[in-house]
Amino acid sequence: MDQYEGWGWNESLAKKYGSTIGLRGPFGSKMLYTFDPKAMHTILVKESETFEETAGFIEFNKNVFGKGLLGTIGDHHRKQRKILNPVFSAAHMREMVPIFFERFELKSLSVNQIDILQWLGRTAFELIGQAGLGYSFDPMTDEGSAHPFSGVMKSLFPLLTPIVFWQLYILPLVSNIGTPSFRRFVVNILPWKNLHQMRDITDYMRQVATDIFVEKKRALEAGDEAVRNQTGRGKDIISVLMKENMKASKEDRLDETEIISQMTTMLFAATDTTSSALSRLLSLLSKHPEVQDKLRQEVTEARRNNNGEDLSYNEINSLPYLDAVCRESLRFSLQDAVVPLSKPIIGNDGTQIREIAVPRGTTIFISMYNANRNEDLWGPDANEWKPERWLSSLPEAIIEAHIPGIYAHQMTFSAGPRSCIGFKFSQLEMKVVLTVLFEHFIFSPSAKDSEIQWQMNAVAAPVVGKDNNFHPSLPVKMTLVDH
Repeated sequence: MDQYEGWGWNESLAKKYGSTIGLRGPFGSKMLYTFDPKAMHTILVKESETFEETAGFIEFNKNVFGKGLLGTIGDHHRKQRKILNPVFSAAHMREMVPIFFERFELKSLSVNQIDILQWLGRTAFELIGQAGLGYSFDPMTDEGSAHPFSGVMKSLFPLLTPIVFWQLYILPLVSNIGTPSFRRFVVNILPWKNLHQMRDITDYMRQVATDIFVEKKRALEAGDEAVRNQTGRGKDIISVLMKENMKASKEDRLDETEIISQMTTMLFAATDTTSSALSRLLSLLSKHPEVQDKLRQEVTEARRNNNGEDLSYNEINSLPYLDAVCRESLRFSLQDAVVPLSKPIIGNDGTQIREIAVPRGTTIFISMYNANRNEDLWGPDANEWKPERWLSSLPEAIIEAHIPGIYAHQMTFSAGPRSCIGFKFSQLEMKVVLTVLFEHFIFSPSAKDSEIQWQMNAVAAPVVGKDNNFHPSLPVKMTLVDH
């Protein structure tokens, strides 16, 4: 199975075996694959402490990003979320809107067709830079001006697949052997190019994050005026986090390495994921001009009612069709991530199974893709992209299923104590980008649209033709709206 067949494989599993499946992994290891709502609630919410992330997942994230949210479990993880939660609150997200609008300025285009993936990647990276870290990475002026960090981040995702076996099965066994300097020595002498690339990426990310942290710490120590003179004017996420951290009790306070780890985690989590979601959305919209027209009319009218000024946080979130387009795209364009049942399944012997004993050490895969497209819940049009479904009442089956996801009865941002802490930031960014783009441009498929394939990687990536694995791109046509 390759990166392109993965989508069909997930769909075929659900159709052939139902919502919960027992699988065998490498060396005969036990695996459970499920998208049953009650099972997901048990695993992710009710008994989340029993179902911790795998050792391979935690050790890998700890080595790459440090001891941030992705690299910690248990009390350590809860302590970090406790101090981070206010930073990602709706109240603080209101402060992000002016930063987003100020940064996302449109320039006149001299070409009709552009690689929208590249520009959305740079946009997402600059927005998390300014609103998240209070740092400008990219002036967004021409193709050659992008910060090297952006390219480093993009090279990280393609490396995750070739080293997945090492990540899941070898790293947990060797992560505590010897001293850190000894383990570093072993990494340096191993003749494995992918591992050396991962080492270099990790070193670079940590150094850039450390430099930004030192600069922000110096400004905080110099006083409010120095903070206001920085990018983000002290309202960016990390500046607020550092201030909150200084006020926290000694037992709740994060050390400097933990804050730096949050910075690398944030850059990783908010760049390619957001640009991928926006690219998928623009690809869908380019094929649905009638949806574009409705969206453009709503956005243009809202700006007109606001005397042509940028919309506020509340105004953006009060646009029903924009919200429907975003909800539907996040439901539709998701890939999978790596217990009692609400609907009985049929075992190999024909008997009904209402609950499953999960042996210790079983790897569990939550199929968010199938959870978001489950025809038993969403109806026969579950595999259609249909924003209008959010403008009326959802099927009763969706409400009664009690899907545990934190957003819009779907699993896109996961659920429970390890759900996506930045989901409000992600939604806001998507909506701001869409309001600006669709007020000014009309999108349509490019001549290469039929060749575009979406790879199932750590983050879904579009490529033109199956032979173009290492060069993600999404060409679309853009024309100016005639106002």
